[in-house]
Amino acid sequence: MCDTTLTSYQGSVKRQALYACSTCTPEGEEPAGICLACSYECHGSHKLFELYTKRNFRCDCGNSKFKNLECKLFPDKAKINSGNKYNDNFFGLYCICKRPYPDPEDEIPDEMIQCVVCEDWFHGRHLGAIPPESGDFQEMVCPACMKRCPFLWAYAAQLAVTKVSVEDDGLVLNVDGIGDQEVIKPENGDHQDSTLKEDVPEHGKDAVTEVKAEQTNEPCTSSSSESDPQTALKNQHLNTESQSGCRLQDLNAKQLIKKDTATYWPLNWRSKLCTCKDCMKMYGELDVLFLTDEYDTVLAYENKGKVDQAADRRDPLMDTLNSMDRVQQVELICEYNDLKTELKDYLKRFADEGTVVKREDIQQFFEEFQSKKRRRVDGMQYYCS
Repeated sequence: MCDTTLTSYQGSVKRQALYACSTCTPEGEEPAGICLACSYECHGSHKLFELYTKRNFRCDCGNSKFKNLECKLFPDKAKINSGNKYNDNFFGLYCICKRPYPDPEDEIPDEMIQCVVCEDWFHGRHLGAIPPESGDFQEMVCPACMKRCPFLWAYAAQLAVTKVSVEDDGLVLNVDGIGDQEVIKPENGDHQDSTLKEDVPEHGKDAVTEVKAEQTNEPCTSSSSESDPQTALKNQHLNTESQSGCRLQDLNAKQLIKKDTATYWPLNWRSKLCTCKDCMKMYGELDVLFLTDEYDTVLAYENKGKVDQAADRRDPLMDTLNSMDRVQQVELICEYNDLKTELKDYLKRFADEGTVVKREDIQQFFEEFQSKKRRRVDGMQYYCS
C-alpha cells in the first residue's frame, strides 16, 4: 500500500515508498530519492526506478541534487537531506552482483529479497542460504549485515527459520534439528572471531564469540509452531528477563559459528531482542535501533496502508448514522430525504427556466429550508404520560 500524500514537509518519514529518477540524476551524479507524490507530479514522464520502501528518508525532489528541476509540490526545501542513506539501488543496481532488476541478461529465474538492515535487494542464490521454499519467513538479514551485527547470531541459534548451506569447513546453523551441527572450534581457548570488525561494540562481541549450537534447537517457523512444547519453552526463555537482566548474555554461548550467510527470521522475531541498557547502547552504536521498533517493519507499513485505505473508502454519512441511536437515525434520514426532495424541486425551476444557479440562490434555499425546519419543530406538541 502506497501513501500518495506529500512527505517533503514532514521531514524524515519512518517508512515510505521511494523512487529514483535516472532522467534527473543519472549514474555518475549524486544519488537521490523521491516520494510517490513527486513521482506523479514532478517526474511523470521521466524514467524512474522503483525502490519499494526505505526507512527514515526525506524526499530529495528539487533540492541541490536536481540541477534543472524545482519541486512543484514543495519548492522551499533544504538543499540537502543529510539524514538520508543511499546505495546502488538509487541507480537501478541491486545485490552483490550489481545488476539491474529485471535483468535482461539473466536467464536464471530467481526472486529478489530485501535485507531488513541495509535495505538492499539480493538474489536468493547470492545469499549463501537458500530461502525457505515455503516462504515461511518474514524478514531476511544479508551476510554483510550479519557480519556487521554479529550479536544477531546468538538469536539466530534460537530463532532463525531455515537451515543454511553446508560447506567444507562446517555448517553454520541447522535449525530444523536434523543431523549434526558443526561449529568452528576456538583454538587455545581463544573465542575471538576473526570476522569481527574493530568497531563492533564490546557488548555484541562477547555474545557472538560465545554462540553455542544446540542439537535440540527448533526455532519458530510459523504461527502454528507456537503450539510445540519445545518451541514454546524456548520462546518463554527469550521473553523472560534473566538474572543478569540481559537476554543476549543469557544465551549460554560457548562456541563460534561461521558467519558467511544470510539468515531468515519469522514473524515478531524482533520482539525477542533484548532491550537492556547495554544492548540498546550497542544497537545505537551499530545504527540498528530500528530493530526494536515494531512499526519499522514492512508488514506494519503495509497494514497501516490497508487501514488508511479502508478509512478513505468509508462513507461519512454512514459513520455518523452508526454512532446514533435508533430515534436519531430515523430523524436524520427523514431530514436528509426532505432536503434532497426540496433541493431537487428548487433546482428544477432553474432548469425549466434555463437560468443559471447563483451563489445567492443556494444561500436563499438553505435559509428558507432552515426556517421551515424551525417552524416544524416549534409546532410540535409534546405529551407526558
